[in-house]
Amino acid sequence: MHSRFKFKGEDFEQYFLELMDGRRKEWYDRILIDILFVASRFYRMAIQFRIWMYDKRVIRNHALGCLVVSIGNLSCGGTGKTPVVEVFARTLSEKGRKVAILSRGYRSKKRSFLFRLMQRFRSQKIELPPKVVSDGHNLLLESDYAGDEPYMLASNLRKVAVLVDKDRVKSGLYAVEQYQSDVIILDDGFQYLMLKPHINIVLVDSTDPFGNGNTLPRGILREPIKNIRRADYIFLTKSDGSHKLRHLKNFLRRHTRRAEIIECCHKPKHLVKMFSSGEVEPLEKLKGAKVAALSAIAKPESFERFLVQLGAELVLKDHYADHHRYTQQEIIDFINQAKAAGAEFIVTTEKDGVRIPKMDRCDVPLYYLRIEIDILSGRESFDQCISRICFL
Repeated sequence: MHSRFKFKGEDFEQYFLELMDGRRKEWYDRILIDILFVASRFYRMAIQFRIWMYDKRVIRNHALGCLVVSIGNLSCGGTGKTPVVEVFARTLSEKGRKVAILSRGYRSKKRSFLFRLMQRFRSQKIELPPKVVSDGHNLLLESDYAGDEPYMLASNLRKVAVLVDKDRVKSGLYAVEQYQSDVIILDDGFQYLMLKPHINIVLVDSTDPFGNGNTLPRGILREPIKNIRRADYIFLTKSDGSHKLRHLKNFLRRHTRRAEIIECCHKPKHLVKMFSSGEVEPLEKLKGAKVAALSAIAKPESFERFLVQLGAELVLKDHYADHHRYTQQEIIDFINQAKAAGAEFIVTTEKDGVRIPKMDRCDVPLYYLRIEIDILSGRESFDQCISRICFL
Protein backbone atom coordinates (compact mmCIF):
# COMPACT_ATOMS: atom_id res chain seq x y z
CA MET A 1 0.00 0.00 0.00
CA HIS A 2 1.20 3.47 -0.86
CA SER A 3 0.22 6.71 0.84
CA ARG A 4 1.51 9.89 -0.70
CA PHE A 5 0.80 13.57 -0.22
CA LYS A 6 1.74 15.94 -2.97
CA PHE A 7 1.75 19.26 -1.14
CA LYS A 8 3.39 20.33 2.09
CA GLY A 9 -0.04 21.30 3.42
CA GLU A 10 -1.22 17.72 2.86
CA ASP A 11 1.87 16.39 4.67
CA PHE A 12 1.04 18.55 7.71
CA GLU A 13 -2.61 17.51 7.57
CA GLN A 14 -1.69 13.82 7.62
CA TYR A 15 0.84 14.35 10.40
CA PHE A 16 -1.75 16.02 12.66
CA LEU A 17 -4.31 13.30 11.91
CA GLU A 18 -1.77 10.71 13.03
CA LEU A 19 -1.11 12.75 16.19
CA MET A 20 -4.85 12.81 16.97
CA ASP A 21 -5.12 9.05 16.43
CA GLY A 22 -2.16 8.36 18.72
CA ARG A 23 -0.05 6.88 15.92
CA ARG A 24 2.89 9.24 16.60
CA LYS A 25 5.02 8.10 19.55
CA GLU A 26 8.26 10.12 19.48
CA TRP A 27 9.14 12.33 22.47
CA TYR A 28 8.59 15.52 20.45
CA ASP A 29 5.20 14.19 19.34
CA ARG A 30 4.15 13.85 22.98
CA ILE A 31 5.21 17.45 23.67
CA LEU A 32 3.23 18.65 20.66
CA ILE A 33 0.19 16.64 21.81
CA ASP A 34 0.28 18.49 25.16
CA ILE A 35 0.50 21.83 23.34
CA LEU A 36 -2.41 20.87 21.09
CA PHE A 37 -4.46 19.84 24.14
CA VAL A 38 -4.00 23.29 25.69
CA ALA A 39 -4.81 24.94 22.35
CA SER A 40 -8.00 22.85 22.09
CA ARG A 41 -9.16 24.21 25.48
CA PHE A 42 -8.84 27.78 24.17
CA TYR A 43 -10.50 26.78 20.89
CA ARG A 44 -13.40 25.23 22.81
CA MET A 45 -13.89 28.42 24.88
CA ALA A 46 -13.80 30.56 21.72
CA ILE A 47 -16.42 28.37 20.02
CA GLN A 48 -18.73 28.46 23.05
CA PHE A 49 -18.34 32.24 23.33
CA ARG A 50 -19.21 32.64 19.64
CA ILE A 51 -22.37 30.54 20.06
CA TRP A 52 -23.30 32.55 23.17
CA MET A 53 -22.94 35.77 21.17
CA TYR A 54 -25.46 34.50 18.62
CA ASP A 55 -27.80 33.09 21.28
CA LYS A 56 -27.91 36.44 23.11
CA ARG A 57 -28.35 38.33 19.81
CA VAL A 58 -25.13 40.29 20.33
CA ILE A 59 -24.34 39.09 16.81
CA ARG A 60 -27.48 38.82 14.72
CA ASN A 61 -28.07 36.11 12.19
CA HIS A 62 -29.95 36.61 8.93
CA ALA A 63 -33.19 35.39 7.40
CA LEU A 64 -33.68 34.65 3.70
CA GLY A 65 -37.46 34.66 3.54
CA CYS A 66 -37.58 30.94 2.83
CA LEU A 67 -37.03 27.64 4.62
CA VAL A 68 -33.41 26.90 5.58
CA VAL A 69 -32.27 23.33 6.32
CA SER A 70 -28.79 22.81 7.72
CA ILE A 71 -27.00 19.47 7.24
CA GLY A 72 -23.65 19.21 9.00
CA ASN A 73 -21.34 17.47 11.46
CA LEU A 74 -19.80 17.92 14.86
CA SER A 75 -16.59 16.34 13.55
CA CYS A 76 -14.25 17.10 10.65
CA GLY A 77 -15.20 15.07 7.58
CA GLY A 78 -15.71 11.39 7.02
CA THR A 79 -19.37 11.15 8.08
CA GLY A 80 -20.70 10.54 4.55
CA LYS A 81 -22.54 13.86 4.38
CA THR A 82 -22.75 14.34 0.60
CA PRO A 83 -25.08 11.36 -0.10
CA VAL A 84 -27.38 12.56 2.72
CA VAL A 85 -27.50 16.08 1.24
CA GLU A 86 -28.25 14.52 -2.14
CA VAL A 87 -31.15 12.39 -0.89
CA PHE A 88 -32.73 15.35 0.91
CA ALA A 89 -32.39 17.62 -2.13
CA ARG A 90 -33.76 14.98 -4.52
CA THR A 91 -36.70 14.03 -2.29
CA LEU A 92 -37.71 17.65 -1.68
CA SER A 93 -37.41 18.47 -5.38
CA GLU A 94 -39.62 15.49 -6.25
CA LYS A 95 -42.17 16.82 -3.73
CA GLY A 96 -42.36 20.05 -5.74
CA ARG A 97 -40.08 22.32 -3.73
CA LYS A 98 -37.57 24.60 -5.48
CA VAL A 99 -34.33 23.58 -3.82
CA ALA A 100 -30.93 25.28 -3.78
CA ILE A 101 -27.82 23.86 -2.12
CA LEU A 102 -25.31 26.32 -0.66
CA SER A 103 -21.72 25.17 -0.21
CA ARG A 104 -18.53 26.93 0.76
CA GLY A 105 -16.70 24.99 -1.98
CA TYR A 106 -13.87 23.67 0.16
CA ARG A 107 -10.56 23.70 -1.78
CA SER A 108 -12.20 25.00 -4.94
CA LYS A 109 -10.02 27.11 -7.21
CA LYS A 110 -10.20 30.85 -6.56
CA ARG A 111 -10.73 33.45 -9.25
CA SER A 112 -7.54 34.39 -11.08
CA PHE A 113 -4.80 36.33 -9.26
CA LEU A 114 -5.03 39.18 -11.80
CA PHE A 115 -8.79 39.49 -11.24
CA ARG A 116 -8.35 39.56 -7.45
CA LEU A 117 -5.53 42.12 -7.74
CA MET A 118 -7.69 44.41 -9.89
CA GLN A 119 -10.53 44.03 -7.42
CA ARG A 120 -8.27 45.02 -4.52
CA PHE A 121 -7.20 48.30 -6.17
CA ARG A 122 -10.57 49.35 -7.56
CA SER A 123 -11.84 52.65 -6.18
CA GLN A 124 -15.32 51.11 -6.01
CA LYS A 125 -15.53 47.52 -4.90
CA ILE A 126 -17.77 45.30 -7.01
CA GLU A 127 -19.69 42.70 -5.03
CA LEU A 128 -19.14 39.49 -6.92
CA PRO A 129 -22.02 37.04 -7.30
CA PRO A 130 -21.61 33.52 -5.92
CA LYS A 131 -20.21 30.82 -8.18
CA VAL A 132 -23.14 28.99 -9.76
CA VAL A 133 -22.20 25.34 -10.24
CA SER A 134 -25.65 24.45 -11.58
CA ASP A 135 -28.79 26.49 -12.24
CA GLY A 136 -30.86 23.32 -11.90
CA HIS A 137 -30.67 22.56 -15.62
CA ASN A 138 -27.03 22.85 -16.71
CA LEU A 139 -23.60 22.31 -15.21
CA LEU A 140 -21.91 25.72 -15.42
CA LEU A 141 -18.52 25.15 -13.75
CA GLU A 142 -15.77 22.56 -13.85
CA SER A 143 -14.99 20.64 -10.67
CA ASP A 144 -11.76 22.53 -9.92
CA TYR A 145 -13.66 25.85 -9.70
CA ALA A 146 -16.75 24.36 -8.07
CA GLY A 147 -15.12 22.03 -5.53
CA ASP A 148 -15.53 18.26 -5.66
CA GLU A 149 -18.65 17.91 -3.48
CA PRO A 150 -20.69 20.75 -5.06
CA TYR A 151 -19.77 19.46 -8.54
CA MET A 152 -20.78 15.91 -7.59
CA LEU A 153 -24.13 17.14 -6.22
CA ALA A 154 -24.77 19.28 -9.30
CA SER A 155 -23.96 16.32 -11.60
CA ASN A 156 -26.41 14.01 -9.84
CA LEU A 157 -29.29 16.41 -9.24
CA ARG A 158 -31.64 17.98 -11.76
CA LYS A 159 -33.97 20.89 -10.89
CA VAL A 160 -31.69 21.74 -7.95
CA ALA A 161 -29.44 24.82 -8.04
CA VAL A 162 -25.98 24.48 -6.50
CA LEU A 163 -24.08 27.62 -5.47
CA VAL A 164 -20.64 28.14 -3.92
CA ASP A 165 -19.54 31.06 -1.76
CA LYS A 166 -18.03 31.51 1.69
CA ASP A 167 -20.75 34.11 2.34
CA ARG A 168 -23.80 31.88 2.29
CA VAL A 169 -26.13 34.74 3.18
CA LYS A 170 -25.16 36.30 -0.15
CA SER A 171 -25.50 33.03 -2.09
CA GLY A 172 -28.82 32.28 -0.37
CA LEU A 173 -30.29 35.66 -1.33
CA TYR A 174 -29.03 35.11 -4.88
CA ALA A 175 -30.76 31.71 -5.06
CA VAL A 176 -34.04 33.18 -3.82
CA GLU A 177 -33.92 36.12 -6.24
CA GLN A 178 -32.61 34.33 -9.35
CA TYR A 179 -34.15 30.86 -9.03
CA GLN A 180 -37.12 31.53 -6.72
CA SER A 181 -35.81 28.86 -4.36
CA ASP A 182 -38.15 28.13 -1.46
CA VAL A 183 -35.90 25.60 0.33
CA ILE A 184 -32.23 26.31 1.00
CA ILE A 185 -29.99 23.41 2.07
CA LEU A 186 -26.84 24.49 3.87
CA ASP A 187 -24.22 21.87 3.04
CA ASP A 188 -21.93 21.57 6.07
CA GLY A 189 -23.98 24.21 7.85
CA PHE A 190 -24.00 23.24 11.54
CA GLN A 191 -21.27 25.75 12.42
CA TYR A 192 -22.54 28.43 10.00
CA LEU A 193 -24.46 30.59 12.49
CA MET A 194 -25.00 33.63 10.24
CA LEU A 195 -28.08 31.89 8.80
CA LYS A 196 -30.56 30.59 11.33
CA PRO A 197 -31.87 27.22 10.14
CA HIS A 198 -35.48 26.14 10.58
CA ILE A 199 -34.27 22.52 10.79
CA ASN A 200 -30.86 21.37 11.99
CA ILE A 201 -29.69 17.93 10.86
CA VAL A 202 -26.46 16.55 12.32
CA LEU A 203 -24.58 13.50 11.04
CA VAL A 204 -22.62 11.22 13.35
CA ASP A 205 -20.35 8.48 11.99
CA SER A 206 -21.46 5.41 13.95
CA THR A 207 -18.08 3.70 13.38
CA ASP A 208 -16.08 6.59 14.91
CA PRO A 209 -18.53 9.09 16.42
CA PHE A 210 -16.29 11.66 18.11
CA GLY A 211 -12.67 10.54 17.68
CA ASN A 212 -10.77 11.02 20.96
CA GLY A 213 -13.48 13.36 22.29
CA ASN A 214 -11.37 16.52 22.03
CA THR A 215 -12.03 19.60 19.94
CA LEU A 216 -9.61 20.91 17.34
CA PRO A 217 -6.63 20.92 17.17
CA ARG A 218 -6.19 18.00 19.63
CA GLY A 219 -9.16 16.07 18.27
CA ILE A 220 -11.54 16.02 15.30
CA LEU A 221 -14.48 17.84 16.93
CA ARG A 222 -15.38 21.27 15.60
CA GLU A 223 -17.32 21.98 18.80
CA PRO A 224 -18.08 20.13 22.06
CA ILE A 225 -20.31 17.05 21.96
CA LYS A 226 -22.91 18.71 24.20
CA ASN A 227 -23.73 21.16 21.37
CA ILE A 228 -25.54 18.36 19.57
CA ARG A 229 -28.55 19.57 21.57
CA ARG A 230 -29.06 22.14 18.78
CA ALA A 231 -29.97 19.28 16.42
CA ASP A 232 -33.55 18.48 15.43
CA TYR A 233 -32.56 15.22 13.72
CA ILE A 234 -29.45 13.06 14.17
CA PHE A 235 -28.39 10.71 11.37
CA LEU A 236 -26.19 7.82 12.50
CA THR A 237 -24.33 7.10 9.27
CA LYS A 238 -22.45 3.93 8.24
CA SER A 239 -24.65 1.82 10.51
CA ASP A 240 -24.65 -1.95 10.10
CA GLY A 241 -28.13 -2.30 11.61
CA SER A 242 -26.85 -4.20 14.66
CA HIS A 243 -27.74 -3.62 18.31
CA LYS A 244 -24.21 -2.32 19.02
CA LEU A 245 -25.41 1.26 18.50
CA ARG A 246 -27.63 1.10 21.58
CA HIS A 247 -24.83 2.57 23.74
CA LEU A 248 -24.21 5.40 21.25
CA LYS A 249 -27.93 6.22 21.16
CA ASN A 250 -28.09 6.25 24.97
CA PHE A 251 -25.05 8.55 25.04
CA LEU A 252 -26.70 10.94 22.57
CA ARG A 253 -29.94 10.86 24.57
CA ARG A 254 -28.05 12.17 27.59
CA HIS A 255 -27.26 15.30 25.56
CA THR A 256 -30.57 15.74 23.74
CA ARG A 257 -34.03 14.37 24.39
CA ARG A 258 -35.85 16.14 21.58
CA ALA A 259 -33.80 15.12 18.53
CA GLU A 260 -35.08 12.22 16.43
CA ILE A 261 -32.41 9.61 15.71
CA ILE A 262 -32.29 7.98 12.27
CA GLU A 263 -29.95 5.13 11.34
CA CYS A 264 -28.69 4.83 7.79
CA CYS A 265 -26.03 2.95 5.89
CA HIS A 266 -24.04 3.91 2.82
CA LYS A 267 -24.85 1.25 0.28
CA PRO A 268 -22.91 0.59 -2.95
CA LYS A 269 -25.25 0.63 -5.96
CA HIS A 270 -23.14 0.04 -9.07
CA LEU A 271 -19.90 0.87 -10.86
CA VAL A 272 -19.70 3.72 -13.36
CA LYS A 273 -17.03 3.66 -16.06
CA MET A 274 -15.11 6.91 -16.17
CA PHE A 275 -14.48 8.89 -19.36
CA SER A 276 -17.50 7.20 -20.94
CA SER A 277 -21.09 8.32 -21.41
CA GLY A 278 -22.07 7.02 -17.97
CA GLU A 279 -21.66 3.31 -18.74
CA VAL A 280 -22.87 1.33 -15.69
CA GLU A 281 -21.64 -2.07 -14.52
CA PRO A 282 -23.28 -4.24 -11.82
CA LEU A 283 -21.50 -4.83 -8.52
CA GLU A 284 -21.09 -8.50 -9.50
CA LYS A 285 -18.19 -7.34 -11.68
CA LEU A 286 -16.12 -7.01 -8.49
CA LYS A 287 -16.60 -10.61 -7.37
CA GLY A 288 -13.29 -12.46 -7.71
CA ALA A 289 -11.73 -9.59 -9.69
CA LYS A 290 -8.21 -8.27 -9.08
CA VAL A 291 -8.76 -4.60 -8.33
CA ALA A 292 -6.60 -1.52 -7.63
CA ALA A 293 -8.18 0.99 -5.24
CA LEU A 294 -7.40 4.72 -5.41
CA SER A 295 -8.82 7.31 -3.02
CA ALA A 296 -8.29 10.73 -1.46
CA ILE A 297 -11.00 10.85 1.19
CA ALA A 298 -11.02 11.29 4.97
CA LYS A 299 -11.57 7.59 5.73
CA PRO A 300 -10.38 5.40 2.84
CA GLU A 301 -10.72 2.23 4.94
CA SER A 302 -14.53 2.20 4.62
CA PHE A 303 -14.31 2.47 0.82
CA GLU A 304 -11.75 -0.35 0.62
CA ARG A 305 -13.88 -2.45 2.99
CA PHE A 306 -16.82 -2.12 0.57
CA LEU A 307 -14.69 -3.49 -2.27
CA VAL A 308 -13.52 -6.47 -0.23
CA GLN A 309 -17.05 -7.22 1.01
CA LEU A 310 -18.22 -7.21 -2.61
CA GLY A 311 -15.67 -9.92 -3.42
CA ALA A 312 -12.78 -7.93 -4.90
CA GLU A 313 -9.16 -8.90 -4.36
CA LEU A 314 -7.24 -5.69 -3.71
CA VAL A 315 -3.85 -6.07 -5.38
CA LEU A 316 -2.94 -2.39 -4.98
CA LYS A 317 -4.12 0.48 -2.72
CA ASP A 318 -3.11 4.12 -2.82
CA HIS A 319 -4.24 7.00 -0.58
CA TYR A 320 -3.87 10.73 -0.91
CA ALA A 321 -4.95 13.45 1.51
CA ASP A 322 -8.66 14.30 1.60
CA HIS A 323 -9.81 16.51 -1.33
CA HIS A 324 -6.49 16.01 -3.18
CA ARG A 325 -6.74 17.08 -6.81
CA TYR A 326 -4.88 14.55 -8.95
CA THR A 327 -2.45 15.43 -11.71
CA GLN A 328 -2.42 13.52 -14.97
CA GLN A 329 1.04 12.16 -14.16
CA GLU A 330 -0.17 10.74 -10.83
CA ILE A 331 -2.97 8.87 -12.61
CA ILE A 332 -0.60 7.60 -15.33
CA ASP A 333 1.80 6.35 -12.63
CA PHE A 334 -1.01 4.59 -10.77
CA ILE A 335 -2.32 2.98 -13.96
CA ASN A 336 1.17 1.63 -14.67
CA GLN A 337 1.47 0.29 -11.11
CA ALA A 338 -2.00 -1.30 -11.34
CA LYS A 339 -1.05 -2.94 -14.63
CA ALA A 340 2.18 -4.29 -13.12
CA ALA A 341 0.24 -5.64 -10.10
CA GLY A 342 -2.11 -7.54 -12.42
CA ALA A 343 -5.22 -5.44 -11.71
CA GLU A 344 -8.12 -6.03 -14.10
CA PHE A 345 -9.47 -2.53 -13.41
CA ILE A 346 -9.16 0.44 -11.03
CA VAL A 347 -11.92 1.57 -8.69
CA THR A 348 -12.12 4.96 -6.99
CA THR A 349 -14.83 6.88 -5.13
CA GLU A 350 -17.35 9.11 -6.85
CA LYS A 351 -15.92 12.15 -5.06
CA ASP A 352 -12.45 11.24 -6.32
CA GLY A 353 -13.85 10.70 -9.80
CA VAL A 354 -14.59 14.41 -10.25
CA ARG A 355 -10.98 15.27 -9.31
CA ILE A 356 -9.30 12.92 -11.77
CA PRO A 357 -8.28 14.62 -15.04
CA LYS A 358 -9.63 13.14 -18.24
CA MET A 359 -7.29 10.57 -19.78
CA ASP A 360 -7.02 10.07 -23.53
CA ARG A 361 -5.89 6.50 -22.97
CA CYS A 362 -6.42 4.06 -20.08
CA ASP A 363 -4.53 0.76 -20.26
CA VAL A 364 -6.46 -0.34 -17.17
CA PRO A 365 -10.20 0.56 -17.09
CA LEU A 366 -11.15 3.11 -14.43
CA TYR A 367 -14.48 3.02 -12.52
CA TYR A 368 -16.01 4.86 -9.59
CA LEU A 369 -18.25 3.23 -7.01
CA ARG A 370 -21.68 4.85 -6.78
CA ILE A 371 -22.91 5.05 -3.15
CA GLU A 372 -26.40 5.92 -1.92
CA ILE A 373 -27.89 5.98 1.56
CA ASP A 374 -30.40 3.45 2.83
CA ILE A 375 -32.56 4.20 5.90
CA LEU A 376 -32.26 1.27 8.33
CA SER A 377 -34.36 2.60 11.22
CA GLY A 378 -36.27 5.79 11.80
CA ARG A 379 -37.95 5.82 8.36
CA GLU A 380 -41.02 7.44 9.94
CA SER A 381 -38.83 10.19 11.40
CA PHE A 382 -37.22 10.76 7.99
CA ASP A 383 -40.64 10.98 6.28
CA GLN A 384 -41.83 13.29 9.07
CA CYS A 385 -38.78 15.50 8.51
CA ILE A 386 -39.53 15.74 4.76
CA SER A 387 -43.21 16.50 5.46
CA ARG A 388 -42.22 19.11 8.01
CA ILE A 389 -40.01 20.85 5.44
CA CYS A 390 -42.66 20.62 2.72
CA PHE A 391 -45.45 22.08 4.81
CA LEU A 392 -43.62 24.68 6.88
